[in-house]
Amino acid sequence: MKTLIQNGVAVTEEGALKADMLIEDGKIAAIGSLPPEESAVDALIDAQGCYILPGGIDVHTHLDWNFADLKTADDFATGSKAAAAGGITSIINFTNRREGQSLYGDLMEWKERAKPCNVDYGFHVIINDYNEAMLQDLPKLAEAGVSSIKLFMAYKDVFQVNDGTMYEIMKETGRLGIMTNVHAENGDVIERLIAEHLREGKTSPIYHSLSRPPELEAEAAHRAIAIADLANAPLYIVHVSSALCMDEIAAAKAAGKRVYGETCPQYLALDITDLERQDGSKYICSPPLRERWNQEKLWAGLAGGTLSTIGSDHSPFHYAEKERRGGGDFSKVPNGVPMIEDQYAVVFHHGVMENRISIETFVRITSTNPAKLFGMYPRKGAIAVGSDADLVVMDPNKTRVITQAAQQQNVDYNVFEGKEVRGLIRYVLSRGELIARQGAYVGREGRGEYIHRQPINDKMNV
Repeated sequence: MKTLIQNGVAVTEEGALKADMLIEDGKIAAIGSLPPEESAVDALIDAQGCYILPGGIDVHTHLDWNFADLKTADDFATGSKAAAAGGITSIINFTNRREGQSLYGDLMEWKERAKPCNVDYGFHVIINDYNEAMLQDLPKLAEAGVSSIKLFMAYKDVFQVNDGTMYEIMKETGRLGIMTNVHAENGDVIERLIAEHLREGKTSPIYHSLSRPPELEAEAAHRAIAIADLANAPLYIVHVSSALCMDEIAAAKAAGKRVYGETCPQYLALDITDLERQDGSKYICSPPLRERWNQEKLWAGLAGGTLSTIGSDHSPFHYAEKERRGGGDFSKVPNGVPMIEDQYAVVFHHGVMENRISIETFVRITSTNPAKLFGMYPRKGAIAVGSDADLVVMDPNKTRVITQAAQQQNVDYNVFEGKEVRGLIRYVLSRGELIARQGAYVGREGRGEYIHRQPINDKMNV
């Protein structure tokens, strides 16, 4: 099938160029001033007044996930439709290994669970304990196209690993070219702070944030950076929420260490005062929302390259379930916010349209850097001849209002309810197929493909 996109402005991390684009057999076949030979193509898209952007790559999703006995509201079918509607054409989802299961067995199970996915997908394999068999499984993961794992420094007695385990695992991931994702919070001290607040009767949602202060995020990041450096392993710190944590990454990068940081739209557009609302449990996520002044620091970090990527940390639970499970106790509220559908638009609005970042930086942090860091570039994350035709046609002159009623996410609220954003996503293409049009999924069911990713290449200039 051939598709011609005409009259748009194609944007890469290096610049913007008014150009037409020919798509053939799922790939970008030509870029430039192309004749409108309508009879020679199967579909024609007029992108007049619009940007043509590489499809968003969300490397931080929790679709079909369990929090104790409660499952996230979005599975791969619904969550990927929401992703597509919002400009996301590829995701990397975290696995959630069952006790006693091998790492390779965990991957095989999640590949089966992801078959209903509507966008292309890969996996980060979570390791929450340690034995020699797991180390022996890591080369099998690499051969199967998994170039990343995740370790937690928080959630004691559930996911948290100790420093010695981190070191042993990172030695092997570094050798294999596997990126280690780390959730950087000091879980031991956080458990003490939670207990202190509960003893004092401080149970409302605001105390979720006050029991997880930014100092404990920064301390854990510092520790993870030191361990990764000793193990000679690349490190990716997920969901950076505070300026203090970002400063640790900046210092490490200045010293030449292989450290990369991700932040999320919730830390760029929401803040700690949202937890003081009557419906504050909607906004409980970890790390928690911070004081508003952190936002401009994080934006500056994205603009300057200290932070490399945007991830959604999409972990949606119905508000009704958050209230029921929490029962007035912040420590029992399922952590996570719905974010996969609106992240691209919210970052475009607050970043590009409010002049915090350039359009080229937007492309870099939402698509190109994620592809480079996680072994998908230049197949993904690029507008280039031969790359997958994963594209977003964005009209910067139109606005829309975000509402739960209009969303594709399968959850009973939206943290951005009523927000007007500039930038209307007109079309989304994945491997040349039109999969979303103006907020509605129009693609085939279960059309997503597994992305076999390559080992980490530190020469990718991220």
